Amino acid sequence: MRMEAQARAALITGASRGLGRAIALALASDGFAVALAARDERSLHLVAAEAKSAGAPDTLVLAGDLRAPEEPVKAVEQAVAQFGGLDALVNNAGATARGDFLALTDEQHLDGFALKYHAMVRFCRAAWEPLVTRKGAIVNISGIGAHTPEPGFTIGGPVNSAVINFSKAISKRLDGPRVNVVSPGHIETDRLSRRIDTYAEGHGLTRDAAKEAMRGELGIAAYGQPDDIANMVRYLCSRDAAYVNGACFVVDGGATPGI
Repeated sequence: MRMEAQARAALITGASRGLGRAIALALASDGFAVALAARDERSLHLVAAEAKSAGAPDTLVLAGDLRAPEEPVKAVEQAVAQFGGLDALVNNAGATARGDFLALTDEQHLDGFALKYHAMVRFCRAAWEPLVTRKGAIVNISGIGAHTPEPGFTIGGPVNSAVINFSKAISKRLDGPRVNVVSPGHIETDRLSRRIDTYAEGHGLTRDAAKEAMRGELGIAAYGQPDDIANMVRYLCSRDAAYVNGACFVVDGGATPGI
């Protein structure tokens, strides 16, 4: 895969840890200047330093609550002002509550959509013209819950489905940037770690035993790593993916059973 060394610019949301951090570092290693958006300013500065070491010619920390309607517009404006334009937008921010449908509240449902979906829409709208100017790309991070409904994921599943539907819809605008989706599977991040801890507690197992038992139930040979997702994103942001538009890539080690 050919990766460009020339300086381009990307804005990554949810960039303070996990998948967002891995994506930012992968793009930095390809020579992108990276704007990093999330709430945790201290963690963002640490990722910015890592991105510099990885090869980013410039970095920008954008700390704020991305659920606020004004934050996406402000973040895009700051990134364009500092970098002179924008070549890629990666919408990765957002986590949703798991649990029994009957116990999940309206507030939890609304909050799940506020960051993962509504902030994504606002970022896409704000970044549209700068991306058009540079013939750029949008990559929206969904999740395999969009493809396989499960009773403990009744917020995240619908949110992820909405991300895919929206992404495919805007990809049909012939005047716009390329828009694609990546649906990660069970990736070893803090979020998965918490799920394993909950499984261990619920089944009376040690953490190591729970990790293996859950992996067996999920039907995968191994858990994924953040770089597995980052490498797909970096491809979609590269010019090697110039003819890839409106697609959804499931990166889950074979966990999704459907066609």
